Amino acid sequence: MGSKDKDHEEIELNGKRTKHNENFKGPIENRSCTDIICCLLFLVFILGLIAVSILGFVWGNPNRLLHPTDSSGLICGYDEEVKERPYLVYFDISKCAQLGPAAVALGCPTPQVCRESCTSEYYVYLESVAKAKTGVLNPTDIEKMVCKDNINITATTSAQEIQKYVSDNDCAAYYLETTDIVGRCIPSIFKTILETATDAITYKDGSNKTYNLTDTDNTLITGSVISKGSSVLALFYSASQEAEMIFKDVISAWHLIIIFLVIAMVACFIWIVIMRWITGFMVWFSIFAVLGVMGFGCYYSYSQYYDLKNSNSTSEFGIAQAFALNFSYYLTLKETWLAFGCTTATFLIIFLLILIFLCHRICIAIKLIEEGSKAIGNMIFTLFWPIIPFLMQIIMISYMAVTAVFVASMGGREYYRNDTSSRIGSEALSTLPCNENDTTFGEFCGFVKYGGDQYIIPLEVFLLFMFFWLMNFIIALGQMTLAGAFASYYWAVNKPKDIPTMPVLSSFYRSIRYHLGSLAFGSLIIAIIKMIRVLLEYIDAKLKNSENPVSKFLIKCMKCCFWCLEKFIKFLNRNAYIMIAVYGRSFCPAAKDAFFLIFRNVVRAMVLDKVTDYVLFISKLVVTAGVGVGAYFWFQGKVDFFTDYLPKLNYYLVPVIVVIMGTYVIAATFFNVYTMAVDTLFLCFLEDLEVNNGKDKPYRMGKGLQKLLSKKNKKYEDPEEENRA
Repeated sequence: MGSKDKDHEEIELNGKRTKHNENFKGPIENRSCTDIICCLLFLVFILGLIAVSILGFVWGNPNRLLHPTDSSGLICGYDEEVKERPYLVYFDISKCAQLGPAAVALGCPTPQVCRESCTSEYYVYLESVAKAKTGVLNPTDIEKMVCKDNINITATTSAQEIQKYVSDNDCAAYYLETTDIVGRCIPSIFKTILETATDAITYKDGSNKTYNLTDTDNTLITGSVISKGSSVLALFYSASQEAEMIFKDVISAWHLIIIFLVIAMVACFIWIVIMRWITGFMVWFSIFAVLGVMGFGCYYSYSQYYDLKNSNSTSEFGIAQAFALNFSYYLTLKETWLAFGCTTATFLIIFLLILIFLCHRICIAIKLIEEGSKAIGNMIFTLFWPIIPFLMQIIMISYMAVTAVFVASMGGREYYRNDTSSRIGSEALSTLPCNENDTTFGEFCGFVKYGGDQYIIPLEVFLLFMFFWLMNFIIALGQMTLAGAFASYYWAVNKPKDIPTMPVLSSFYRSIRYHLGSLAFGSLIIAIIKMIRVLLEYIDAKLKNSENPVSKFLIKCMKCCFWCLEKFIKFLNRNAYIMIAVYGRSFCPAAKDAFFLIFRNVVRAMVLDKVTDYVLFISKLVVTAGVGVGAYFWFQGKVDFFTDYLPKLNYYLVPVIVVIMGTYVIAATFFNVYTMAVDTLFLCFLEDLEVNNGKDKPYRMGKGLQKLLSKKNKKYEDPEEENRA
């Protein structure tokens, strides 16, 4: 009696086991909808997303973000007044560098005007004044001036009037030769910015009379500010040139890149098919290779130790060599080789013990991996299924990106005036609001940015949350669909005869028809955790300059905990989706059953997981390296026969890198299907062992697994015994 109570208590502790159902032949067809409340909640949030999108599309204008805006709030090259002037010229580019990253949010506090082209030469207003003999500027110099639209300077305008325009920031005091970068005119000669800026600030004419240029706050603009900003601009400009050349290389070789990616797909498919024969060799060869290397290392270390010990020779190097971290000195010490020998011997013994105790489980893992290869071979369409979720993700990313841009551009124009009481260092910062009807508009009051943060930020946070939810929903849908297909393979009595005609499509239909709520439930948990991680990252960024080490430590700990929690929930969800795909249960019962099923077989699960990771890592490495080496020799021109087909490239490594990255992505996609196959077959295998006994409850596992586990379906394999029974 006590023994039965103990067994019952153990089963309750580890979860209830699935009861045998003699009519069960694969994923249940007659099932009901699961997690209906979460399904309704998901649909409500989808409607909310549609409402936010409509608001963005109606009230937003992406041109505000894509095109530059002048000081009057006109969009260069878009608004009717500046339709023919698509380029933005800054009166004093140093103000942007002076404000730093805050310029992105607050705008660059210097007048900006739209022009037909960027400035193509170096110009200094004070130089024109110094050259003027009659008090009137040269007409050629007047034509070079950059002023606001409402300022009209003619040949009769006196130098004093022009000086007032410059002092009031109605005209630029100086400008440089600039280059168009995303519609903004940025200085193109960065090496001479510091010198030219110094000349623009202080100029001496022939009589050694000095002219000084100050801003409206009588604060001299220092060259260090311009130098600081110009270094960032120079780096950006250089990077943009390199990016342009790289882009041209990709465009020139795009057809060859596609060919290599197709080759990568074929290579992945072939590799998966042949893995049913080479998996065992790969695993055991690697294990014995590691044992051989560790054994040789142990032998060599002890040999060196005894040679040095028996020679009784002292090193010619002194103690100073040890403190100089000279590695060759340590190799002359017998203590070093003794440490090497003890370390390698310890690891060798541990590795041997693990191999001895886990050898049987490694064999099971190999058989399950081989079974996964057979399952994929009998259901080829599973390899192409990831294309559907991938396209859904691309569509979702594009939709969310467009919606976010429209929502971000919903705000109205915001104008600020220069306030000398609010500063960064010694420089004035535009922070006080004003409007178009302000008496100082155009003089001290100008457009800075498009506002609406009070409602744009909450809407963008909602969009980010929905992005996380929908992306994880698509991933969950892909996993459940594959799980249902591979489960139908495992539970088929006669493989592949009893496999459904369209297992992937059938599984996809069941997932959408009955388990939309369960998919939404699991993905909602991940989305909430991701939002918490984003919040922690935001807090961490805010505390970056904080001097409180305790708060920093707590934030780091929380970030680590939620990272681990996300990994665990993803693992739990993955296995829950498998149980849902097979038995049609709700999310929470399925997650509980999957967790306890793995918990009851934790050693097998750990061994299978590590062996699978290793095999797939080697597979990805082989495919990626093979295609990458081929692309390297091709684009380098090492294959003489194909030299005539090579495009003209700036960097031949660019298409090679693109091919390698694309091949890895393709390999990861293909082998993720393989991982899902192995995980599904593993859970089905564990259920098979617990539910069936091979007599009145026949096993569904393959012949190889039955032989390995010394199992046998006597009911099917021994007709005489079946008749006697």
